[in-house]
Amino acid sequence: MFGIDFGELLIILIIAVLVLGPDKLPEAMVKLAKMIKSVKKMISDAKYSIDSELQIADLKEETLSYKKQLDEATESLKSFKHLDPTRDAEKVVGEIKDSVMTNTYRKDETIETVRETVTFKKKNLETNTDGDK
Repeated sequence: MFGIDFGELLIILIIAVLVLGPDKLPEAMVKLAKMIKSVKKMISDAKYSIDSELQIADLKEETLSYKKQLDEATESLKSFKHLDPTRDAEKVVGEIKDSVMTNTYRKDETIETVRETVTFKKKNLETNTDGDK
């Protein structure tokens, strides 16, 4: 207990009995016990307060990291805000059309039109069980 062995404790008690006397010693012991109890309570309250502050600091740090990620995502989404799907689609279609036209109709080449006849055979309609065709 507090790094005091039995011999040192006995000497302290003898001095306390001589100084305070046998009448006041029990009162002094009760006051000392209350003081020690209040010091322990203050220490535990301070420890609890420090622990809660550290937890709050950790939560704050975690919240700030989530806020940073959210801000980055918001910034990346702002570029999509200015998109006009119809204008962009028309631009792409125009580019494809220009590309097809330049690849198909070159000035130095002649284009021959080839016509092939395609015939389709009619399927024979079989009679239904009702006799209809």
